[in-house]
Amino acid sequence: MEQQLPVKKGFVDKALDFIEKKGNKLPDPAILFFSLMIGIWILSAFMSGITFSEIDPRSNAPIEVINLLSGTSLAAFLSNMVTTFTGFAPLGIVLVAMLGVGVAEHAGFINAGLKAMLSVTPKMLLTPVLILVAIVSHTATDAGYVLVIPLGGVIFYAAGRHPLSGIAAAFAGVSGGFSANFIPSGIDPLLQGFTQSAAQIIDKDIQLNPLNNWGFTAASTLLIVVIGWYITDKIVEPRLKSVEVEIDETEKPTMDKLMPKEKKAFLWASLVMLMSLAGLYFWAAPSSSPLRSETGELAVVTAPLMKSIVPLIFVIFLIPGVVYGYVSGTFQKSKDIINSMTKSMSGMSYYIVMAFFCALFIDAFAKSNLGALLALKGASTLKAMALAPEVTIVGIILLTAFVNLFIGSASAKWALIAPIMVPMLMQLGISPDLTQASYRVGDSVSNIVTPLMPYFPLVVVYCQKYVKSTGIGTLVSMMIPYSIAFMILWTLFLLVYWKLGIPLGLQSTYEYIVP
Repeated sequence: MEQQLPVKKGFVDKALDFIEKKGNKLPDPAILFFSLMIGIWILSAFMSGITFSEIDPRSNAPIEVINLLSGTSLAAFLSNMVTTFTGFAPLGIVLVAMLGVGVAEHAGFINAGLKAMLSVTPKMLLTPVLILVAIVSHTATDAGYVLVIPLGGVIFYAAGRHPLSGIAAAFAGVSGGFSANFIPSGIDPLLQGFTQSAAQIIDKDIQLNPLNNWGFTAASTLLIVVIGWYITDKIVEPRLKSVEVEIDETEKPTMDKLMPKEKKAFLWASLVMLMSLAGLYFWAAPSSSPLRSETGELAVVTAPLMKSIVPLIFVIFLIPGVVYGYVSGTFQKSKDIINSMTKSMSGMSYYIVMAFFCALFIDAFAKSNLGALLALKGASTLKAMALAPEVTIVGIILLTAFVNLFIGSASAKWALIAPIMVPMLMQLGISPDLTQASYRVGDSVSNIVTPLMPYFPLVVVYCQKYVKSTGIGTLVSMMIPYSIAFMILWTLFLLVYWKLGIPLGLQSTYEYIVP
Protein backbone atom coordinates (compact mmCIF):
# COMPACT_ATOMS: atom_id res chain seq x y z
CA MET A 1 0.00 0.00 0.00
CA GLU A 2 1.34 3.42 -0.96
CA GLN A 3 2.11 5.52 2.10
CA GLN A 4 0.74 9.08 2.11
CA LEU A 5 3.17 11.73 3.25
CA PRO A 6 1.76 14.42 5.54
CA VAL A 7 0.94 17.66 3.74
CA LYS A 8 3.27 20.46 4.74
CA LYS A 9 1.25 23.43 5.97
CA GLY A 10 2.21 27.02 5.33
CA PHE A 11 2.22 29.88 7.83
CA VAL A 12 -1.37 30.90 7.09
CA ASP A 13 -2.74 27.38 7.59
CA LYS A 14 -0.76 26.96 10.81
CA ALA A 15 -2.00 30.31 12.12
CA LEU A 16 -5.63 29.49 11.30
CA ASP A 17 -5.29 26.04 12.85
CA PHE A 18 -3.91 27.65 16.01
CA ILE A 19 -6.81 30.12 16.15
CA GLU A 20 -9.32 27.33 15.61
CA LYS A 21 -7.77 25.13 18.28
CA LYS A 22 -7.57 27.90 20.88
CA GLY A 23 -10.95 29.33 19.95
CA ASN A 24 -12.68 26.00 20.37
CA LYS A 25 -11.34 25.85 23.93
CA LEU A 26 -13.43 28.87 24.81
CA PRO A 27 -16.54 28.14 26.86
CA ASP A 28 -19.83 27.41 25.14
CA PRO A 29 -21.20 30.70 23.70
CA ALA A 30 -23.96 30.80 26.32
CA ILE A 31 -21.42 30.47 29.15
CA LEU A 32 -19.15 32.98 27.39
CA PHE A 33 -21.91 35.60 27.30
CA PHE A 34 -22.80 34.90 30.94
CA SER A 35 -19.15 35.24 32.02
CA LEU A 36 -18.75 38.48 30.09
CA MET A 37 -21.92 39.86 31.69
CA ILE A 38 -20.51 39.16 35.16
CA GLY A 39 -17.23 40.79 34.09
CA ILE A 40 -19.11 43.89 32.92
CA TRP A 41 -20.90 44.08 36.27
CA ILE A 42 -17.64 43.95 38.21
CA LEU A 43 -15.84 46.40 35.90
CA SER A 44 -18.73 48.86 36.06
CA ALA A 45 -18.58 48.80 39.88
CA PHE A 46 -14.85 49.65 39.85
CA MET A 47 -15.15 52.39 37.21
CA SER A 48 -18.40 54.02 38.34
CA GLY A 49 -16.65 56.53 40.61
CA ILE A 50 -14.16 57.74 37.99
CA THR A 51 -14.71 61.13 36.34
CA PHE A 52 -14.20 61.23 32.57
CA SER A 53 -13.71 64.31 30.40
CA GLU A 54 -15.38 62.83 27.30
CA ILE A 55 -18.77 64.39 26.53
CA ASP A 56 -21.59 61.94 25.84
CA PRO A 57 -23.35 63.27 22.69
CA ARG A 58 -26.61 61.71 23.88
CA SER A 59 -26.76 63.90 27.00
CA ASN A 60 -24.17 66.63 26.29
CA ALA A 61 -22.67 65.90 29.72
CA PRO A 62 -19.46 64.10 30.76
CA ILE A 63 -19.97 60.38 30.32
CA GLU A 64 -20.47 58.31 33.46
CA VAL A 65 -20.08 54.58 34.00
CA ILE A 66 -23.15 53.14 35.73
CA ASN A 67 -22.56 50.71 38.60
CA LEU A 68 -24.52 47.58 37.69
CA LEU A 69 -23.88 46.02 41.11
CA SER A 70 -25.78 48.72 42.97
CA GLY A 71 -29.04 47.71 44.59
CA THR A 72 -31.08 49.78 42.14
CA SER A 73 -29.35 48.29 39.09
CA LEU A 74 -29.69 44.70 40.35
CA ALA A 75 -33.39 45.24 41.10
CA ALA A 76 -33.89 46.65 37.60
CA PHE A 77 -31.98 43.70 36.13
CA LEU A 78 -34.27 41.17 37.79
CA SER A 79 -37.49 43.03 37.05
CA ASN A 80 -36.57 43.56 33.38
CA MET A 81 -34.93 40.18 32.69
CA VAL A 82 -37.94 38.74 30.84
CA THR A 83 -38.52 41.80 28.66
CA THR A 84 -34.78 42.11 27.99
CA PHE A 85 -34.87 38.59 26.55
CA THR A 86 -38.18 38.82 24.68
CA GLY A 87 -37.23 42.25 23.35
CA PHE A 88 -33.91 41.00 21.96
CA ALA A 89 -34.35 41.95 18.28
CA PRO A 90 -32.43 39.05 16.64
CA LEU A 91 -34.53 36.49 18.54
CA GLY A 92 -37.85 37.62 17.09
CA ILE A 93 -36.36 38.06 13.63
CA VAL A 94 -34.94 34.54 13.60
CA LEU A 95 -37.96 32.73 15.02
CA VAL A 96 -40.65 34.47 12.96
CA ALA A 97 -38.73 34.14 9.69
CA MET A 98 -37.83 30.50 10.38
CA LEU A 99 -41.48 29.56 10.90
CA GLY A 100 -42.28 30.44 7.29
CA VAL A 101 -38.97 29.26 5.86
CA GLY A 102 -39.34 26.00 7.81
CA VAL A 103 -42.63 25.21 6.07
CA ALA A 104 -41.08 25.89 2.65
CA GLU A 105 -38.04 23.79 3.56
CA HIS A 106 -39.82 20.73 4.93
CA ALA A 107 -42.43 20.80 2.18
CA GLY A 108 -39.58 20.47 -0.31
CA PHE A 109 -40.09 23.82 -2.04
CA ILE A 110 -36.63 25.22 -1.17
CA ASN A 111 -34.91 21.97 -2.17
CA ALA A 112 -36.76 22.01 -5.50
CA GLY A 113 -35.79 25.65 -6.03
CA LEU A 114 -32.13 24.84 -5.35
CA LYS A 115 -32.21 22.00 -7.85
CA ALA A 116 -33.68 24.31 -10.45
CA MET A 117 -31.14 27.06 -9.72
CA LEU A 118 -28.13 24.75 -9.67
CA SER A 119 -29.17 23.21 -12.96
CA VAL A 120 -28.68 26.57 -14.72
CA THR A 121 -25.81 28.05 -12.64
CA PRO A 122 -22.30 26.98 -13.76
CA LYS A 123 -20.48 25.34 -10.86
CA MET A 124 -17.56 27.75 -11.16
CA LEU A 125 -19.92 30.72 -10.63
CA LEU A 126 -21.68 29.27 -7.60
CA THR A 127 -19.52 31.15 -5.07
CA PRO A 128 -19.79 34.65 -6.59
CA VAL A 129 -23.54 34.25 -7.19
CA LEU A 130 -24.05 33.23 -3.54
CA ILE A 131 -21.99 36.17 -2.23
CA LEU A 132 -23.83 38.59 -4.50
CA VAL A 133 -27.21 37.33 -3.26
CA ALA A 134 -25.91 37.65 0.32
CA ILE A 135 -24.90 41.27 -0.28
CA VAL A 136 -28.24 42.16 -1.86
CA SER A 137 -30.02 40.64 1.17
CA HIS A 138 -28.97 43.76 3.16
CA THR A 139 -31.86 45.52 1.47
CA ALA A 140 -34.15 43.42 3.65
CA THR A 141 -32.34 44.44 6.88
CA ASP A 142 -31.27 41.28 8.78
CA ALA A 143 -33.08 38.79 6.55
CA GLY A 144 -29.80 37.48 5.14
CA TYR A 145 -28.81 36.00 8.50
CA VAL A 146 -31.86 33.75 8.66
CA LEU A 147 -32.34 33.09 4.97
CA VAL A 148 -29.18 33.35 2.87
CA ILE A 149 -26.53 32.01 5.27
CA PRO A 150 -28.21 28.63 5.96
CA LEU A 151 -29.05 28.33 2.25
CA GLY A 152 -25.35 28.81 1.51
CA GLY A 153 -24.64 25.53 3.29
CA VAL A 154 -27.50 23.74 1.55
CA ILE A 155 -26.52 25.01 -1.91
CA PHE A 156 -22.86 24.01 -1.54
CA TYR A 157 -23.74 20.59 -0.13
CA ALA A 158 -26.20 19.94 -2.96
CA ALA A 159 -23.50 20.91 -5.47
CA GLY A 160 -21.02 18.42 -3.95
CA ARG A 161 -18.98 21.06 -2.15
CA HIS A 162 -18.28 21.45 1.56
CA PRO A 163 -21.34 23.08 3.20
CA LEU A 164 -19.26 25.04 5.74
CA SER A 165 -17.53 26.90 2.92
CA GLY A 166 -20.96 27.88 1.59
CA ILE A 167 -21.97 29.16 5.02
CA ALA A 168 -18.68 31.08 5.29
CA ALA A 169 -19.11 32.67 1.85
CA ALA A 170 -22.69 33.72 2.61
CA PHE A 171 -21.71 35.04 6.07
CA ALA A 172 -18.90 37.05 4.45
CA GLY A 173 -21.37 38.61 2.02
CA VAL A 174 -24.18 39.25 4.48
CA SER A 175 -22.11 40.55 7.40
CA GLY A 176 -18.51 41.19 6.31
CA GLY A 177 -19.71 43.06 3.24
CA PHE A 178 -22.52 44.79 5.09
CA SER A 179 -21.73 48.20 3.57
CA ALA A 180 -21.49 46.92 0.00
CA ASN A 181 -24.77 47.00 -1.88
CA PHE A 182 -25.93 48.47 -5.17
CA ILE A 183 -29.50 48.63 -3.85
CA PRO A 184 -30.23 51.38 -1.28
CA SER A 185 -31.46 50.15 2.08
CA GLY A 186 -32.70 51.51 5.39
CA ILE A 187 -29.17 51.79 6.80
CA ASP A 188 -28.33 54.59 4.31
CA PRO A 189 -30.69 57.28 5.65
CA LEU A 190 -30.19 56.00 9.20
CA LEU A 191 -26.44 56.73 9.19
CA GLN A 192 -26.88 59.88 7.10
CA GLY A 193 -29.10 61.34 9.83
CA PHE A 194 -26.34 61.03 12.43
CA THR A 195 -23.74 62.35 9.97
CA GLN A 196 -25.83 65.40 9.11
CA SER A 197 -26.45 66.24 12.77
CA ALA A 198 -22.72 66.01 13.45
CA ALA A 199 -21.85 68.10 10.38
CA GLN A 200 -24.24 70.85 11.46
CA ILE A 201 -22.01 71.46 14.48
CA ILE A 202 -19.68 73.20 11.99
CA ASP A 203 -22.13 74.24 9.27
CA LYS A 204 -25.71 74.65 10.50
CA ASP A 205 -27.05 74.91 6.92
CA ILE A 206 -25.45 71.73 5.61
CA GLN A 207 -27.79 69.15 4.08
CA LEU A 208 -26.60 65.64 3.24
CA ASN A 209 -28.25 63.36 0.73
CA PRO A 210 -29.53 60.09 2.27
CA LEU A 211 -27.71 58.27 -0.56
CA ASN A 212 -24.44 60.15 0.02
CA ASN A 213 -22.45 56.87 -0.05
CA TRP A 214 -24.47 55.00 -2.67
CA GLY A 215 -21.87 55.25 -5.45
CA PHE A 216 -19.14 53.87 -3.23
CA THR A 217 -21.26 51.08 -1.72
CA ALA A 218 -22.45 50.05 -5.19
CA ALA A 219 -18.89 49.91 -6.54
CA SER A 220 -17.82 48.01 -3.41
CA THR A 221 -20.23 45.20 -4.32
CA LEU A 222 -17.98 43.97 -7.11
CA LEU A 223 -14.91 44.27 -4.87
CA ILE A 224 -16.44 42.17 -2.08
CA VAL A 225 -17.71 39.54 -4.52
CA VAL A 226 -14.26 39.13 -6.12
CA ILE A 227 -12.40 39.02 -2.78
CA GLY A 228 -14.95 36.66 -1.23
CA TRP A 229 -14.82 34.39 -4.27
CA TYR A 230 -11.04 34.06 -4.07
CA ILE A 231 -10.95 33.54 -0.29
CA THR A 232 -13.70 30.89 -0.42
CA ASP A 233 -12.31 28.82 -3.28
CA LYS A 234 -8.58 29.20 -2.61
CA ILE A 235 -8.27 29.39 1.19
CA VAL A 236 -11.39 28.36 3.12
CA GLU A 237 -12.67 25.38 1.13
CA PRO A 238 -9.26 23.69 0.70
CA ARG A 239 -8.80 23.79 4.50
CA LEU A 240 -12.14 22.00 4.94
CA LYS A 241 -11.29 19.00 2.76
CA SER A 242 -10.38 16.88 5.77
CA VAL A 243 -13.44 17.95 7.80
CA GLU A 244 -16.07 15.20 7.57
CA VAL A 245 -19.69 16.24 7.05
CA GLU A 246 -22.17 14.67 9.49
CA ILE A 247 -25.74 15.31 8.41
CA ASP A 248 -29.01 13.54 9.07
CA GLU A 249 -29.85 11.30 6.11
CA THR A 250 -33.41 12.63 6.03
CA GLU A 251 -32.21 16.23 5.68
CA LYS A 252 -29.65 15.74 2.93
CA PRO A 253 -30.38 18.00 -0.06
CA THR A 254 -30.07 15.96 -3.24
CA MET A 255 -29.29 16.87 -6.82
CA ASP A 256 -31.63 14.33 -8.43
CA LYS A 257 -33.72 15.69 -11.27
CA LEU A 258 -37.14 16.97 -10.35
CA MET A 259 -39.89 14.39 -10.85
CA PRO A 260 -42.95 15.42 -12.91
CA LYS A 261 -45.04 15.84 -9.75
CA GLU A 262 -42.31 17.96 -8.16
CA LYS A 263 -42.02 20.11 -11.29
CA LYS A 264 -45.77 20.72 -11.23
CA ALA A 265 -45.68 21.57 -7.52
CA PHE A 266 -42.68 23.87 -7.97
CA LEU A 267 -44.36 25.63 -10.89
CA TRP A 268 -47.53 26.31 -8.90
CA ALA A 269 -45.65 27.35 -5.77
CA SER A 270 -43.37 29.68 -7.75
CA LEU A 271 -46.39 31.20 -9.46
CA VAL A 272 -48.01 31.84 -6.08
CA MET A 273 -44.78 33.41 -4.76
CA LEU A 274 -44.54 35.69 -7.80
CA MET A 275 -48.18 36.68 -7.37
CA SER A 276 -47.46 37.49 -3.71
CA LEU A 277 -44.49 39.67 -4.67
CA ALA A 278 -46.52 41.36 -7.41
CA GLY A 279 -49.29 42.03 -4.90
CA LEU A 280 -46.75 43.55 -2.53
CA TYR A 281 -45.38 45.74 -5.31
CA PHE A 282 -48.80 47.09 -6.28
CA TRP A 283 -49.60 47.67 -2.62
CA ALA A 284 -46.41 49.66 -2.06
CA ALA A 285 -46.24 51.49 -5.42
CA PRO A 286 -48.88 54.22 -4.92
CA SER A 287 -47.60 57.39 -3.29
CA SER A 288 -50.43 57.09 -0.75
CA SER A 289 -49.55 53.49 0.17
CA PRO A 290 -49.77 52.72 3.90
CA LEU A 291 -46.45 50.90 3.50
CA ARG A 292 -44.68 54.24 2.98
CA SER A 293 -43.34 56.56 5.66
CA GLU A 294 -45.03 59.84 6.53
CA THR A 295 -42.80 61.53 3.94
CA GLY A 296 -43.82 59.01 1.26
CA GLU A 297 -40.59 56.98 1.20
CA LEU A 298 -40.21 53.19 1.16
CA ALA A 299 -36.48 52.67 1.88
CA VAL A 300 -36.28 54.51 5.21
CA VAL A 301 -36.26 52.70 8.54
CA THR A 302 -39.49 54.41 9.61
CA ALA A 303 -41.45 53.08 6.63
CA PRO A 304 -43.93 50.29 7.56
CA LEU A 305 -42.50 48.27 4.64
CA MET A 306 -39.03 48.23 6.23
CA LYS A 307 -40.54 47.32 9.59
CA SER A 308 -42.48 44.46 7.97
CA ILE A 309 -39.60 42.71 6.20
CA VAL A 310 -39.50 39.72 8.57
CA PRO A 311 -43.29 39.13 8.63
CA LEU A 312 -43.24 39.42 4.82
CA ILE A 313 -40.52 36.75 4.64
CA PHE A 314 -42.74 34.56 6.83
CA VAL A 315 -45.77 35.00 4.54
CA ILE A 316 -43.91 34.88 1.21
CA PHE A 317 -42.32 31.53 2.11
CA LEU A 318 -45.25 30.08 4.04
CA ILE A 319 -47.84 30.35 1.25
CA PRO A 320 -45.79 28.77 -1.60
CA GLY A 321 -44.48 26.19 0.89
CA VAL A 322 -48.03 25.12 1.68
CA VAL A 323 -48.96 25.08 -2.03
CA TYR A 324 -45.90 22.97 -2.88
CA GLY A 325 -46.58 20.60 0.00
CA TYR A 326 -50.16 19.86 -1.03
CA VAL A 327 -49.50 19.64 -4.79
CA SER A 328 -46.44 17.40 -4.34
CA GLY A 329 -48.12 15.25 -1.69
CA THR A 330 -45.63 16.14 1.06
CA PHE A 331 -48.52 17.60 3.07
CA GLN A 332 -51.64 15.51 3.45
CA LYS A 333 -53.41 17.45 6.19
CA SER A 334 -53.13 20.78 8.02
CA LYS A 335 -51.26 19.16 10.93
CA ASP A 336 -48.34 18.52 8.56
CA ILE A 337 -47.89 22.28 8.19
CA ILE A 338 -47.74 22.73 11.96
CA ASN A 339 -45.37 19.75 12.26
CA SER A 340 -42.99 21.43 9.79
CA MET A 341 -43.03 24.60 11.88
CA THR A 342 -42.41 22.56 15.04
CA LYS A 343 -39.48 20.78 13.44
CA SER A 344 -38.05 24.12 12.34
CA MET A 345 -38.32 25.50 15.89
CA SER A 346 -36.74 22.41 17.45
CA GLY A 347 -33.57 23.19 15.54
CA MET A 348 -33.55 26.67 17.06
CA SER A 349 -33.64 25.53 20.72
CA TYR A 350 -29.86 25.84 21.17
CA TYR A 351 -29.89 29.31 19.66
CA ILE A 352 -32.71 30.40 21.97
CA VAL A 353 -30.62 29.46 25.01
CA MET A 354 -27.62 31.39 23.65
CA ALA A 355 -29.84 34.35 22.76
CA PHE A 356 -31.03 34.56 26.37
CA PHE A 357 -27.51 35.12 27.73
CA CYS A 358 -26.48 37.23 24.72
CA ALA A 359 -29.43 39.58 25.33
CA LEU A 360 -28.51 39.99 28.99
CA PHE A 361 -24.85 40.68 28.17
CA ILE A 362 -25.61 43.27 25.47
CA ASP A 363 -28.13 44.98 27.74
CA ALA A 364 -25.56 45.15 30.58
CA PHE A 365 -22.84 46.47 28.28
CA ALA A 366 -25.13 49.22 27.00
CA LYS A 367 -26.51 50.26 30.38
CA SER A 368 -23.07 50.39 31.99
CA ASN A 369 -21.92 52.95 29.35
CA LEU A 370 -18.64 51.03 29.02
CA GLY A 371 -19.19 50.58 25.28
CA ALA A 372 -19.93 54.28 24.81
CA LEU A 373 -16.83 55.17 26.85
CA LEU A 374 -14.69 52.89 24.69
CA ALA A 375 -15.93 54.55 21.49
CA LEU A 376 -15.50 58.08 22.81
CA LYS A 377 -12.00 57.39 24.20
CA GLY A 378 -10.89 55.96 20.86
CA ALA A 379 -12.31 58.87 18.86
CA SER A 380 -10.77 61.44 21.23
CA THR A 381 -7.36 59.74 21.00
CA LEU A 382 -7.53 59.71 17.22
CA LYS A 383 -8.44 63.40 17.20
CA ALA A 384 -5.58 64.31 19.57
CA MET A 385 -3.03 62.55 17.35
CA ALA A 386 -3.70 65.10 14.55
CA LEU A 387 -2.61 62.74 11.78
CA ALA A 388 -2.56 63.38 8.02
CA PRO A 389 -6.01 63.03 6.40
CA GLU A 390 -5.17 59.71 4.71
CA VAL A 391 -3.84 58.24 7.96
CA THR A 392 -6.85 59.59 9.87
CA ILE A 393 -9.22 57.81 7.44
CA VAL A 394 -7.35 54.56 8.03
CA GLY A 395 -7.48 55.30 11.76
CA ILE A 396 -11.27 55.70 11.64
CA ILE A 397 -11.58 52.33 9.90
CA LEU A 398 -9.32 50.60 12.45
CA LEU A 399 -11.03 52.28 15.41
CA THR A 400 -14.49 51.35 14.15
CA ALA A 401 -13.45 47.77 13.44
CA PHE A 402 -12.09 47.47 17.00
CA VAL A 403 -15.12 49.04 18.69
CA ASN A 404 -17.33 46.83 16.51
CA LEU A 405 -15.96 43.80 18.34
CA PHE A 406 -17.88 45.00 21.39
CA ILE A 407 -20.77 47.13 20.06
CA GLY A 408 -22.56 45.44 17.16
CA SER A 409 -25.12 48.11 16.29
CA ALA A 410 -23.98 50.27 13.36
CA SER A 411 -26.17 53.19 14.35
CA ALA A 412 -25.25 53.07 18.06
CA LYS A 413 -21.52 53.31 17.31
CA TRP A 414 -21.97 56.08 14.76
CA ALA A 415 -24.15 58.09 17.14
CA LEU A 416 -21.18 58.15 19.51
CA ILE A 417 -18.32 58.58 17.04
CA ALA A 418 -19.86 60.94 14.45
CA PRO A 419 -20.09 64.07 16.66
CA ILE A 420 -16.31 63.90 17.17
CA MET A 421 -14.97 62.67 13.85
CA VAL A 422 -17.25 64.43 11.34
CA PRO A 423 -16.62 68.04 12.58
CA MET A 424 -12.92 67.35 13.08
CA LEU A 425 -12.41 66.10 9.52
CA MET A 426 -14.59 68.85 8.03
CA GLN A 427 -12.02 71.31 9.36
CA LEU A 428 -9.35 69.35 7.50
CA GLY A 429 -11.32 69.64 4.25
CA ILE A 430 -12.68 66.09 4.36
CA SER A 431 -16.36 65.80 3.58
CA PRO A 432 -18.84 64.17 5.99
CA ASP A 433 -19.62 61.72 3.18
CA LEU A 434 -16.04 60.41 3.19
CA THR A 435 -15.93 60.20 6.98
CA GLN A 436 -19.18 58.19 6.93
CA ALA A 437 -17.85 55.90 4.18
CA SER A 438 -14.71 55.25 6.26
CA TYR A 439 -16.89 54.36 9.22
CA ARG A 440 -19.00 51.99 7.12
CA VAL A 441 -15.95 50.06 5.95
CA GLY A 442 -14.69 49.62 9.52
CA ASP A 443 -18.17 48.70 10.73
CA SER A 444 -18.37 45.84 8.23
CA VAL A 445 -15.02 44.10 8.22
CA SER A 446 -14.92 42.87 11.84
CA ASN A 447 -18.55 41.70 12.05
CA ILE A 448 -17.60 38.19 11.02
CA VAL A 449 -14.88 37.56 13.61
CA THR A 450 -16.54 38.62 16.86
CA PRO A 451 -18.52 36.07 18.88
CA LEU A 452 -20.21 39.06 20.56
CA MET A 453 -22.11 39.87 17.36
CA PRO A 454 -25.72 38.82 18.10
CA TYR A 455 -26.03 36.59 15.02
CA PHE A 456 -22.63 34.92 15.43
CA PRO A 457 -24.00 32.11 17.66
CA LEU A 458 -26.73 31.49 15.07
CA VAL A 459 -24.12 30.93 12.35
CA VAL A 460 -22.36 28.45 14.68
CA VAL A 461 -25.68 26.58 14.91
CA TYR A 462 -25.96 26.52 11.11
CA CYS A 463 -22.46 24.98 10.91
CA GLN A 464 -23.27 22.37 13.56
CA LYS A 465 -25.99 21.00 11.30
CA TYR A 466 -23.20 19.64 9.10
CA VAL A 467 -20.24 19.33 11.50
CA LYS A 468 -21.33 18.69 15.07
CA SER A 469 -17.95 19.67 16.55
CA THR A 470 -18.08 23.21 15.13
CA GLY A 471 -17.23 25.77 17.79
CA ILE A 472 -16.42 29.45 18.03
CA GLY A 473 -12.81 28.80 17.00
CA THR A 474 -13.88 26.91 13.88
CA LEU A 475 -16.05 29.76 12.64
CA VAL A 476 -13.58 32.50 13.57
CA SER A 477 -10.72 30.70 11.81
CA MET A 478 -12.86 30.37 8.66
CA MET A 479 -13.81 34.05 8.70
CA ILE A 480 -10.44 35.67 9.56
CA PRO A 481 -9.11 35.50 5.95
CA TYR A 482 -12.22 37.35 4.74
CA SER A 483 -11.93 39.94 7.50
CA ILE A 484 -8.24 40.70 6.86
CA ALA A 485 -8.65 40.83 3.08
CA PHE A 486 -11.73 43.06 3.33
CA MET A 487 -9.94 45.35 5.79
CA ILE A 488 -6.86 45.89 3.61
CA LEU A 489 -8.34 45.93 0.12
CA TRP A 490 -11.54 47.79 0.94
CA THR A 491 -9.53 50.51 2.72
CA LEU A 492 -7.22 50.87 -0.27
CA PHE A 493 -10.25 50.97 -2.56
CA LEU A 494 -11.76 53.83 -0.54
CA LEU A 495 -8.51 55.81 -0.57
CA VAL A 496 -8.13 55.40 -4.34
CA TYR A 497 -11.81 56.29 -4.82
CA TRP A 498 -11.24 59.48 -2.82
CA LYS A 499 -7.94 60.43 -4.45
CA LEU A 500 -9.46 60.09 -7.93
CA GLY A 501 -12.23 62.49 -6.91
CA ILE A 502 -15.02 60.04 -7.76
CA PRO A 503 -18.33 61.08 -6.11
CA LEU A 504 -19.11 58.81 -3.17
CA GLY A 505 -22.84 59.13 -3.77
CA LEU A 506 -25.57 61.59 -4.62
CA GLN A 507 -24.46 65.20 -4.13
CA SER A 508 -25.08 67.17 -0.96
CA THR A 509 -25.22 70.94 -0.32
CA TYR A 510 -21.53 71.66 0.32
CA GLU A 511 -18.16 71.82 -1.37
CA TYR A 512 -14.98 70.65 0.33
CA ILE A 513 -11.40 70.30 -0.76
CA VAL A 514 -10.75 67.43 -3.17
CA PRO A 515 -7.22 66.06 -2.71
